Amino acid sequence: MGLINRKNHEAAVDALPSPPSSHEKGSLTDGDLARVDEKGLFTDNDPACVEDDPETSLHRGLKSRQITMIAIGGAIGTGLIIGTGSALAKAGPLSILISYTIVGFIVYMVMCALGEMAAYLPIQSGFTGYATRFCDPALGFSLGYTYWFKYIIVTPNQLTAAALVIQYWVPRERVNPGVFIAVFLVAIILINYLGIKYFGEIEFWLSSIKVLTIVGLLILSLVLVLGGGPDHDRKGFRYWRNPGAMKTLYATGDAGRFLGLWSTFVTATFAYLGTELVGVTVGEAQNPRRVIPRAIKLTFWRIVIFYVLSVLLIGMLVPYNSTALSFATKQTAGASASPFVVALIESGISGLPGFLNALILIFVFSAANSDLYIATRTLYGLAKEGNSHRIFAKTDRRGVPIYALGLSAFIACIAFLNVADDSRKVFSYFVNLVTIFGLLTWISILVTHIYFVKARQAQGLEKHQLSYVAPFGLYGTYFALGFCIVIALFKNFDVFVHVEGREGGEKFDTTNFITGYLGIPLYLIMIFGYKFLTHSKGRTPLTADLVTGKEAIDREEEEFLATKAAKQDGKKSGGWFYRRFIAWLL
Repeated sequence: MGLINRKNHEAAVDALPSPPSSHEKGSLTDGDLARVDEKGLFTDNDPACVEDDPETSLHRGLKSRQITMIAIGGAIGTGLIIGTGSALAKAGPLSILISYTIVGFIVYMVMCALGEMAAYLPIQSGFTGYATRFCDPALGFSLGYTYWFKYIIVTPNQLTAAALVIQYWVPRERVNPGVFIAVFLVAIILINYLGIKYFGEIEFWLSSIKVLTIVGLLILSLVLVLGGGPDHDRKGFRYWRNPGAMKTLYATGDAGRFLGLWSTFVTATFAYLGTELVGVTVGEAQNPRRVIPRAIKLTFWRIVIFYVLSVLLIGMLVPYNSTALSFATKQTAGASASPFVVALIESGISGLPGFLNALILIFVFSAANSDLYIATRTLYGLAKEGNSHRIFAKTDRRGVPIYALGLSAFIACIAFLNVADDSRKVFSYFVNLVTIFGLLTWISILVTHIYFVKARQAQGLEKHQLSYVAPFGLYGTYFALGFCIVIALFKNFDVFVHVEGREGGEKFDTTNFITGYLGIPLYLIMIFGYKFLTHSKGRTPLTADLVTGKEAIDREEEEFLATKAAKQDGKKSGGWFYRRFIAWLL
């Protein structure tokens, strides 16, 4: 059953003085000591870890095919479809290719770290629970609220993006953008309220549409690059030579090219935000120990094919000095909200841009839908861990945390700021806020994984007992952690640069400085404030809780597999093609 090596664990704990010494008490909180038996093992009596209470339990209703498709296309949204244009205009095609590749590798390391923990212990509180149990309750508290802050901001961000895209057909002078924001908001609230069964099915089909759209765009872009468009212009890497592969920013020569490159890391990070959605769904996934490793492996191919290949082809089709690139200049947003639309127009295709904008609306709607789901489940997890009011842990008969959903949806109404302010400006502020929250989330997951690996080594949990092991181990985790910290600290370097023509004539960009770095002091204040108020201590490798709730999850997995085997008894398994390409959809 892949259970932890309890003999090694007991032997390690027996080496400690009994009753608990001052060393042990310094490592555990009073609440933890109440959960440790005479051998030093964690018991399952902590209410925060009990997951079978019908009034506070989620339902494992996400099927394998739903998790798989969500892993492939779940996080594809405005960052890739819309935001790529601004990065291309600012730094050039080679710069965005480098930044999207490096950040993509970092994201894969984050997903591998999360996958190792989630496949071993797929608890309902998600990675906030891992931070609490493996690292420090203060980190779990800060991570939970940082992640929730991120998604109560990114949800209205997606709704704002929807209003931008709709302006392709309906200018804001004709219809107030607030009308479209209200329609989308009501729709995603309804889908989330219906329960995980309907959410999973709707998100499966929305993700399928997104995957088919991206694949179609990649094929079409390749055809256009090779001269198969109406203009019969074989572009190749022409725009990499003129106007150039890398655009200078704030300086000339190599320094300017480096600054241009570094400026694109913010956009690249924003494009990948939400990839960790799979880690949130583990508490509602059927057979998570088989599904999660598969989803992590698919993440690698999604990064390579959808993100890296997309920015490569866009950089070949659209020059960075194109006046049509959205958000790159002071022009108003229109059909050029997506660089893919710009590519089609400049290649002489007039019929597809409107159709593509309709598909982009689906992208935005799917992203907003999943973002509200994550915000709801994160607040629910905080309540389950005792870090928020217990009312937010209450679920209805469908397993929906309705009070957490209600609060998260109410806060999403800040999207109506788009009605009173310029869309481009509000969008850029949201990007700044969300990016720093996302980076802090990745940093927390990576730190938690380091503690988890040290704990499983100290407690005798071997690699072969895990359903999934991060392929690069701690080396990949340390590399990704270091890079995330550097990006977080220097991502808004340009606020210190004097730019001619900056709004208000200010040499220092106060607004972007605040929105770009607000998350860091907030994150640290929550960590140290929690430790000061609760006197909590960090976990050591021997006191990290790798046991609580695992036996119940093992039993649940066995029951699911037995039921599945009974249903398939007597049925043919099918050939190789069926097993490889069809079976996972059923």
